[in-house]
Amino acid sequence: MTTHTTPTSDTESSGDLADLAAVEGFYRRLLSQPAELTDETLYSVLAEDYVSEPTPHAGPSAQGMFDSIKMFGQAVPDLDWEPQEIIRHDDRYTVRGRASGTAVAPFLGVENAAGKRFEIMSIDILTVADGRVVHAYHVEDWATAIAQLRAA
Repeated sequence: MTTHTTPTSDTESSGDLADLAAVEGFYRRLLSQPAELTDETLYSVLAEDYVSEPTPHAGPSAQGMFDSIKMFGQAVPDLDWEPQEIIRHDDRYTVRGRASGTAVAPFLGVENAAGKRFEIMSIDILTVADGRVVHAYHVEDWATAIAQLRAA
């Protein structure tokens, strides 16, 4: 993984390190292995007033994100989401990520997805405060996942 920062001071503070850990945790602890997600993990990464744009399928707020991730976990329990590049500017982090997994059930409208693997790219802009993600803009390449799942 590559991390780039726009300097805001001469030294990194412990808060900066906590914020970067929250960004990495967003992928490794929250989005990866969604079948194992707990409330404790969710709120160690997301602020209670978390906002996601677009709104997750299961609804707004951290709870909507939790419910959406759990739904993904039912169809893709081995989902792995890794940050590939992180660019920081003040309290905002732009992340190029890679998600991959094998469906065990119909997924994204593909009825015969079970046993098929996909790998996609995502771009997120995360705002972090006090070591938790408070806001996320996100775009995932689900069209590529659908094409991969439909392939023979």
